Formats: sequence, C-alpha cells, structure tokens
Amino acid sequence: MSALEILVRGPNWTGDLVMATPGFRALRAGFPDARITLHVLAHLAPLLDGAPWFDAVATFAGPGAPLREGRALRARARFDLGLCLPDSFESALLMRAAGVKRVVGYPRHGRGLLLHQRVPYPSEAGRRGLIPRELHVLELVEALGCARQGTALELFVTEAEQREADTALAAGGVAAGEPVALLAPGASFGASKLWPAEAFAAVGDALSRAGARVVLTGTEAERALTARVRATMHRGALDLCGALGLGAWKGLMRRARLLVGNDAGARHVATALGLPVVLVMGPTSLDKTSWNLERVSVLAADVACRPCYLRDCPIDHRCMTRVEPELVAAEAERAWAAPAGFAGTQRQVGRIAA
Repeated sequence: MSALEILVRGPNWTGDLVMATPGFRALRAGFPDARITLHVLAHLAPLLDGAPWFDAVATFAGPGAPLREGRALRARARFDLGLCLPDSFESALLMRAAGVKRVVGYPRHGRGLLLHQRVPYPSEAGRRGLIPRELHVLELVEALGCARQGTALELFVTEAEQREADTALAAGGVAAGEPVALLAPGASFGASKLWPAEAFAAVGDALSRAGARVVLTGTEAERALTARVRATMHRGALDLCGALGLGAWKGLMRRARLLVGNDAGARHVATALGLPVVLVMGPTSLDKTSWNLERVSVLAADVACRPCYLRDCPIDHRCMTRVEPELVAAEAERAWAAPAGFAGTQRQVGRIAA
C-alpha cells in the first residue's frame, strides 16, 4: 500500500514560516509514515534545510499563478490531503488545481467552497482576528488529529550553512569564539516598521563598548540601510548585509550572542535558534506574535495610533521614534551581560496623544 501523500502550502513570510514549525512538528508526529511535501517560496526554502518534517520541498518564485503551480504539483504526485496555511483564496485554488483529494483550511476570504474540510477560525482571535501564528497553524493540524509536540519554535543549521557563516565572519576579521552581537535594522514589511538608523547606531556603539563585536545583517535590499547604520556608528562594525544566503544566516544567528532588531523575520529565526532578542515594535500588534517570548524583550511606544498595520506612516512615525536608544541599549546590555539567564520583558513608553 502506498504512503499517504500530504501537501502543505507554506506561509509567504519568513517569520510566519518559522512560527509554523510547531505545527510542522506535530504534523510529522501525527503522520509518521506519510510522504509530506512542502510548497513554499524558493527564497524561503533554506530556512527549513536540515528539518526532519518533510520528504520533499516544492518551490515557486512568487504568488500569482495558482493554476499553473497547481498543475505542476499535480504532475509530481497524487495528493490525498492538503493543508492550506495561508488564508488566501489563491492558496486554496492552488490545492484544487493540484487535484488534492481533501483540502483543509480556514474558510476565510471567500474560499470556503474550495475547501473540503472547513476548520472554524480560533475563538481566541476576537474582533480583529489576531492570534499567535503558532496557534493559527496548530489548530489546523489538530483538526487532522495531530497532537501538539510542544509550542517552541525550531530550526536546524546544517554543517555547510555553519561553515559559510563562520567563513564570512572570519573574512571580516571576527576571530573564532569572539562574542558577536547582531543588529538587524531592516524589515521587508515596509518603512513603518523601521526604527531609525541613528538609533541602531547608538545601540551598536553601546554594545561595542560592552565588549561585543557588532555585526550588521539583513537582506540585499537593505544594504543602504545597514551602510547608514555603520557609517553613523563611532565604533567599527562588520556589515554582512546581503552577503549570506538564508541558510548561512541561520549559522550567523547560532554563532551570535544577541540580536537587536525590528518586528521582522530575524527575530523569529533568532528565537528558534535560542538567541536572546531585544525588539523594537511599532505599527504591529504583539497579539499575532505573543508566544515564545521567554527570551525576547519588546519595547514599544504607548501611542494611540498603534497598531495600524500601515506599511508607511502618514504622520510622524511616533510609534518608533518615541522608543529612545538609551532604553534599547540598556536592555541590550542586560542581555549581553548574562545571555544564558536573560528573561524577556514587554514595556511601553511615553504616552502621547494621537
């Protein structure tokens, strides 16, 4: 008898994919003998290299062609079960085009008729529909009869990925064993999530004075931003922005002692690899990412207009500029001094009128 074929349509964002890992772990435990294929954006696939949950990974360049992608998947296998993680109409249409016999998902955004099994949206969501992304996936997986295998985020680093990261650090003059602090000033969501470059520079200088080798990291598109942070710093920093693939990025995280960043994918990768995180949060809500904060400190401005979820601020960006560098530096120095015992906190500062 052939193995059950399962297709999982993965999330489209770095952070969402990492926050899906408790669900992936539960799915594999619930279907140990199935053949499970992950369908995910090509640039995100290295995040899951080394993970034991999937037998195959099918990649695609970008959204917008569900019928074509579905037909390509249909040519690979005859899927018995499909798990639709994005709540989009397009992801459910792709499953149908792939000929999946039983498509499972939340009946949101008009796609209910495309699903064979409609899972009620978690009651914890409330009026705004905001729930932890880990729960979003776990409740779908539990609807298939899979029990939770813990809720911790989990990623793996291959030997090749670690070698690439170590080589890049060595080429930049970082000695083996030298303590590294990472600054991740970017966010692909949009400019509204960006804490000022000058503020990151001030935190980098504080960490450098505390004995850290400061390393800037980010995507190719964020090179100008990290260059501005480095140029503003009074002390030296190594800029590896865009120099590493996503797989080696994991190796860089595992090599580091601390990450300071915005509410973006880097924070979730760091958390999955056990790295303390100091996070500046602006236009978004912690309601969607409120799990796995044991080693994450969140600093946010107490302003009436957040969370707005706008990609660009139409006023004065007060949700980010009101978070002072001295506060972030103090929290980063606390994490740097005792990373193994670092316990995260959540703080709001500086209430002002909308």
